[in-house]
Amino acid sequence: MTIKISRPMTPAQRTTAISTSKGLTKKRPEKALTEPKPKTGGRNAYGRITSRRRGGGHKQLYRRIDFKRTEKLNVAASVIALEYDPNRSAHIALIEYPDGDKRYIIAPEELDVGATIIAGTTAKITDFNVGNNYPLNLMPPSTKVHCVELLPGRGAQMGRGAGVSIELVSITDEGYAQIKLPSGEIRLVNGTCRATIGEVGNGDHNRQSLGKAGRNRWLGKRPRVRGVAMNPIDHPNGGGAGKSKGGGGRQHLASPWGQLSKGFPTRRRSKASNSLILVRHNGRKPRGKK
Repeated sequence: MTIKISRPMTPAQRTTAISTSKGLTKKRPEKALTEPKPKTGGRNAYGRITSRRRGGGHKQLYRRIDFKRTEKLNVAASVIALEYDPNRSAHIALIEYPDGDKRYIIAPEELDVGATIIAGTTAKITDFNVGNNYPLNLMPPSTKVHCVELLPGRGAQMGRGAGVSIELVSITDEGYAQIKLPSGEIRLVNGTCRATIGEVGNGDHNRQSLGKAGRNRWLGKRPRVRGVAMNPIDHPNGGGAGKSKGGGGRQHLASPWGQLSKGFPTRRRSKASNSLILVRHNGRKPRGKK
């Protein structure tokens, strides 16, 4: 997709840069593949706010995405539409099988309407086209993939955001696939985990500039007040006459209840999958690995 920059006729248009819908199908989503998406306002089942700064926003329908692609193995499908999805940064593709069954998948870059894709169990060297889905142990090294499974049969969990791709480094003798994530982390997954070839489309998503506060409200995001602008009684980062060294944001960024926001380890040291991580995103090797 391309980024559209308007003539600066209004204050909002001076900084607005949004994605165009060029190349997308302008029609209602497939009704059988949608379901309601009720608003929560950031509240849990008890009515308490557990996720702040949420509320309002435009109505949205949830599109059910086929992240497994195992129910129609070795059956070719044709791409009949490329659509916008309000629930994710990537665009989605509507595919149809010969029996009339339709599914939504994450649309990779360079996938066009009319293309034929397949999710297979065997592959030749000429089958590794964009949009095709195979186990990692069938793909050649250095292949760029997305929608990668963490466990066989669970469905895609990694590489689902706009413009994201994961590199297949190698297949080990033990049957594991060594992959490099966009963060720089290198880890192992089972070689029978499935992945889709290519990188996720809509790579210009991170180049967008909303231009005005109202566009954030359309997305369901309410205003946010900086902690450094508050009083000490209201926030750990509050207080101080201006930007002082003793307060007013010189501390580590934290929530109003003191939970650190940056530099705080959130992954358990005892997590079972830690042994599958070879290099972390910061370039360090996990404890116990040489």
